[in-house]
Amino acid sequence: MKVLVTGGAGFIGSHTVERLLAQGDTVTVLDEFNDYYDPAIKRANVAGFQGQANVIEGDLRDRPTVDRVFAEGKFDTVIHLAARAGVRPSIDDPALYLATNINGTFHLLEAAKATGVPRFVFASSSSVYGINKKVPFAETDRIEQTISPYAMTKMAGEQMCSNYTNLYNIRTVCLRFFTVYGPRQRPDLAISKFTSLIDQGKPVPRYGDGSTARDYTFVDDIVDGIMASAAYEGDPFEIFNLGGSQTTTLAGLITAVEDALGKKAIIQDLPLQPGDVPLTYADVSKAKRLLGYNPNTPIQEGIPKFVQWYLSRKG
Repeated sequence: MKVLVTGGAGFIGSHTVERLLAQGDTVTVLDEFNDYYDPAIKRANVAGFQGQANVIEGDLRDRPTVDRVFAEGKFDTVIHLAARAGVRPSIDDPALYLATNINGTFHLLEAAKATGVPRFVFASSSSVYGINKKVPFAETDRIEQTISPYAMTKMAGEQMCSNYTNLYNIRTVCLRFFTVYGPRQRPDLAISKFTSLIDQGKPVPRYGDGSTARDYTFVDDIVDGIMASAAYEGDPFEIFNLGGSQTTTLAGLITAVEDALGKKAIIQDLPLQPGDVPLTYADVSKAKRLLGYNPNTPIQEGIPKFVQWYLSRKG
């Protein structure tokens, strides 16, 4: 199978590329290597499969680049993981998020249509649920109150996928990821940032009273869901939650990192941030039933695995 992985140099993307290569697929990576965080981290991510995958540096906002990659690649499947990520930065620069996440996704779908790509997997986000009061969040819930530009772009991406399935017969699967963590996690994300700060004896920012809760999902479980989605033979358009199906409070997360490091955190209490939701919690029964998805890394196992990886990189 010939697969294009956008964002394949990133956290989730690099794990996905390794899994595809392990099963014998021909993989092309399209990644911007932008400066949202240190590009050297992404270059280190791809070093492990350099020479095995075709790694192309390019911007999804540039339509000619996207068209050229598709014309040369003749792909069977696109796994679209590239995006400008992060709720808070999207509030500061919504135009960049719309240009990358909406226009970039449009360029990919147009190129898929033009070159006859039959399958398209889109990385959405639990943030589309916004301030949904019903828990756990299910794919059938009404999506009406997103509260960040990032979430809005992901909701728009899902709608574009639905359009291209119904109009052009491209099989699309949208995956709502719930707070993914694990080795190679972006340095700006909570678990990575907290681990580094606690290890260095620096203050850890805790927004609110520590009661906000997230459904943290280990990256290996997420990749299982991505792989199953790429092979899915059910309805031509589907949306699946991919989560750990358990919640952990912010205070509990900090404690788990403390325990794994064997160090205590210095807590810096701060007010809640705009765009933050109080709770995410995935109902994964649909993914279990139709994809065979079975998250099997609880936070009590995943945090020590992440911390072990973090410490190994320190030397």
